[in-house]
Amino acid sequence: MENAQLVALSRQSILRNHLDVIANNMANINTSGFKSQNLHFAEYIMPVADGSVFEPQDRAISYVDMFTTRTDFTHGPIKMTGNEFDLSLNSDGFFAVQMPDGTEAYTRSGAFRLDSTGQLISADGSPVMTDQGPISFNADDGRVEIAQDGTISTRLGIRGRIKVVDFEDPRTLEKIGNTMFKGENPIPAQEVRMVQGAVEGSNVYGITEVTRLIEVTRAYDSTAKIVKDLDELRQQAISTLGKLQA
Repeated sequence: MENAQLVALSRQSILRNHLDVIANNMANINTSGFKSQNLHFAEYIMPVADGSVFEPQDRAISYVDMFTTRTDFTHGPIKMTGNEFDLSLNSDGFFAVQMPDGTEAYTRSGAFRLDSTGQLISADGSPVMTDQGPISFNADDGRVEIAQDGTISTRLGIRGRIKVVDFEDPRTLEKIGNTMFKGENPIPAQEVRMVQGAVEGSNVYGITEVTRLIEVTRAYDSTAKIVKDLDELRQQAISTLGKLQA
C-alpha cells in the first residue's frame, strides 16, 4: 500500500511541474519569438533486493521521474509592425545578441530598437550583433534598410550584416530567459530569409495549451483520489488490526 501511494505522489509532483510549464506557455502567448515548452517523462525503476532465498521475490516498482523540459523550435507566425528595426526570420536560425559578460546569446525575437546612443538593441537591452560586432546609427544614416540576407544599408552605404547563426541540434540549447538561449558551436545560418518591419510571434497555440491544461488537471485530480483512497484503506486496516485480540 505504501509503495502504491509513493508512486501516486511521484506522479502528482510531476503533474504540478507540468502545470507550471503550461502556465508559462500561456502567459507568453503574445511574447515575440517565444518558443513553447513541454515536459517529457521517464520511468524510474525502484532498485529491489537481489537475494533469491525469499519467495516471492521483490517486484520492480515504477515511479514517475521528470526527464526533461523540451523546447519546441517550430516557427511562429510573422506579424507586420512597420517598425524599420523590427526583424523576423522566415527561415531557420537565431539572431545573436551580446550579453553583459561579452558572450553571445541567441534569440528568435527580433523586436529591436535603438537606445539613447543610437545602438541597435534587443527588447531587453542587449546589443544586437552584426558580422562586425554591435552597430550604432546616427542622423547621417537616414533610413535604415535591411535586405533579406541581413545586409544593412543606409545613406552612407553598406554598414554590415545582421548576424544569424544556427546549430546542428537546437534541442541542445539552454534556455536563459523567455526568448533567450545559450549554446555551443554556433555555425553561420544558411539561406537566411529576413523580413524587415515584422516580428515572429509566439508559437504557442491557445487551444493546444488549454487542452493540455484540462488533461493534466484531470490526471492530477484522478491521482489525488487514488492517494485519498489509499489513505482511507490504511486507516481501515489500522482500525481493524487494532480490534483484533492476540
